[in-house]
Order: sequence, then C-alpha cells, then structure tokens
Amino acid sequence: MLLLCLLTLQFLCIVDCYPNGAPTGACKDMMPQHAGVVPQTSPAPYTILTNMKRYLPGMPVTVTIIGPQYRGVLLEARREHFNDAYGSWKIPPPDTKFLQCSGNPQGAITHANTNLKSNTTVYTWIPHDIMHPVYFMATVAQQRTVYWINVRSNILPSEDLGGLKMATNASAGIAEENPLLLFLIYYLLIQILG
Repeated sequence: MLLLCLLTLQFLCIVDCYPNGAPTGACKDMMPQHAGVVPQTSPAPYTILTNMKRYLPGMPVTVTIIGPQYRGVLLEARREHFNDAYGSWKIPPPDTKFLQCSGNPQGAITHANTNLKSNTTVYTWIPHDIMHPVYFMATVAQQRTVYWINVRSNILPSEDLGGLKMATNASAGIAEENPLLLFLIYYLLIQILG
C-alpha cells in the first residue's frame, strides 16, 4: 500500500508541476502545463528589455526580465507572425538551462530549478544569419500557481545592411580579378561602420 501511495505521489508531481524546467510541449503556446492552474489575467509585472535597439547576425543580444523575483521561466526569440523559436541562446545563466524548441537544442531557455531569479539574471541570444525583425516572448512564474504567459518585448529589427550586402556581393565578383581592390573595399567598409 505504501509503495502504491509513493508511486501515485510521484506521478502527480510529474503531471502537476515542472520544477526542473518547462516541457518541450510548452514551446509553441508558452503554457507551462501546471495542472489545474490558469495564467494570471492581470497585466504582467514583468518587462523584457534588450541591450540593443537593432541586431546584427551572429552578434549577441543581452535579454533581461525586469520585475519581481521569479522562480520559473520559458524564454524564446520569435519572428513576427511565427510561433517557432528563432536563433539560439548562449550558455544559460545559473539556475536555468536550454530547452529544445523548434528542433533547436538551444532554441529556448527555461528554469533548471525553483531558485529565485531576478533582474540580475541576464540571458544572451545569438541571432541566425537570416535577418528578420524579432521579439522576445516569455512565460514568467512567481510560483507554480502564479504565472503570466506571453510577456513580450518590443520588436527588435535587424540592422539595415542593404548597402553593405550590395557592396559585399559586388566585391565577390571583383575578388577574382583584383584581390587588392577587394581588400580596399573591406577596409573602407570597416572604417565607415566603425
């Protein structure tokens, strides 16, 4: 009888809560799947801030969740009108870990335990080479029964590199004819972009 009670308790904990991170099933709708608990309907006391107003391919973007301390998190970057995680996250801060979303093993960040996280918890996102305006989406849980879904940052557009792309494409044809001219073009671009 005792064994049956222990197995039932263990099963209920697995079904009822995720103290070691969000399940991959939460990637699309951002629902933490806490059995019998619905998200808060009040405005979230959290804001997602970034250290940049625009991003470049491969250049890390620092993301911070500002607000009261929290225990649980699911954080993704997304493109407008898409529900798939976009880009990859760099080494997760303490008490967090990667979550495979959209087939990407580093597609999202989630909590690794229920230790408190705060404004000093900083996440680092690495964009793909393909440039799209993105935003950051989070589910933030103060505790198992108190959480907000779809906490969203402002849109983060990509840096307009139209001129640079055109110059780079043009230089590809020149490179075969005159490598010194190619070096000069790159040198000038570096000087202009600083």
